[in-house]
Amino acid sequence: MSFLNITKLLTCQISSQTFAPEGHRCRILAFPSHQPSHLGITPPAAAARCSQSRQPLISGRSGQPRQQLLQKAKATEHTSWTLMLFQWMLNPASSMAVVWGLRAVWIAAISPIAIASLPSSKVGVFHQLFLKLSGRGKTMDASSKRLSVPQKFFGHFYILAVVWTTFLLVATWLYAHKTAPRVTEPVLFSSISSHLTGISHELFSRKSHSSLNYKYGLWKSVFLLLLMEIQVLRRLFETIYVFKYSPSARMHIAAYLTGLIFYIAAPLSLCSSYALEVFKFVVNVFTEFVVKGKDRMEFTEFDIWDLVSPLMQLKWYTWVGAAIFSWGWIHQRRCHVILGSLRENDQKVNDYEIPRGDWFEYVSSPHYLAEIVIYGGLVIAGGFFDITMWLLFGFVVANLAFAAADTHRWYLRKFDNYPKNRRAIIPFV
Repeated sequence: MSFLNITKLLTCQISSQTFAPEGHRCRILAFPSHQPSHLGITPPAAAARCSQSRQPLISGRSGQPRQQLLQKAKATEHTSWTLMLFQWMLNPASSMAVVWGLRAVWIAAISPIAIASLPSSKVGVFHQLFLKLSGRGKTMDASSKRLSVPQKFFGHFYILAVVWTTFLLVATWLYAHKTAPRVTEPVLFSSISSHLTGISHELFSRKSHSSLNYKYGLWKSVFLLLLMEIQVLRRLFETIYVFKYSPSARMHIAAYLTGLIFYIAAPLSLCSSYALEVFKFVVNVFTEFVVKGKDRMEFTEFDIWDLVSPLMQLKWYTWVGAAIFSWGWIHQRRCHVILGSLRENDQKVNDYEIPRGDWFEYVSSPHYLAEIVIYGGLVIAGGFFDITMWLLFGFVVANLAFAAADTHRWYLRKFDNYPKNRRAIIPFV
């Protein structure tokens, strides 16, 4: 269905509710043509029905107060913004705009870190400037505290991450359940269809393969978002119950804003190829709810197995990536518990000690190393070839390696008895 038809049908829906006599209203809401069956009427017939039911705009419902007409006119104006959003979403170039926009964000974030990390005296000034902008906690420069926020604001990152990731996960999961309830398609069906329709088996297989790739990629995005949800929920829990930030600990406002942007862009990068389709699905449901109301909405009953079973059909490398993710997740949890235990007493909240145990025996920032392992697992689970995810991983590696090197230098300056065999972030290197 073209966008023009969608516009006509949505406009008819609003205008018929506002001006048409009782019993002559349109009863449907139009959505894109790939989902017409649930509307109960074909789009052309619906358009004709709407055209017949419309009344002159000046003939309001008898006895209807002017205030109600004004309120419904405002609702019509609100719908026009929805239509503009639909127009942008229906443009095929919009999906690629989302993907390339995310890639541009990661490239822009990696570039200054890469420049600041160059072993050249020519970038020394930039290196020091970047240290000030990225500093936090014990490594923060005293001269930068004027443009800083308390380090306990780390909690804002994970509150945002949980809300945003949960929204993406639920919306993508429901969209996948509605449009791709099964990942695989029976081979027998393709053979029978080729005989009945006269379409060659090769052509049918090509179309089926394309559809299967779409379904598989969609459910893979659901799985990646599920892993991300597990990660950010744990980080939020640790921020509240494990870490005790020093009242004097600060972080630069630039680092704070970078963290907020990261936890918006990172979950979105896990489903970037399907994000626009998911947003269209959400807008469809929301618009239907606004126009029809809760009492007239059709709610689908969900079977838990139907929601979970497609995830069981994901390929082997997805589960290998999940295993690597879990390995990093467990060790990061252990390292965070060790760091939190150093300040269990309120008297120690401003003191620093040498952390020991688990990966701390090998590197100064094992929680950063574990984070790299976690995102490496996501890249593997995503199938290796997603450029957006590789750029996300590249930023994680560059950012944490830079921070770990600064932390390692701080430990060496702070403690004379600091273990000589520890490296910054990569063991034995």
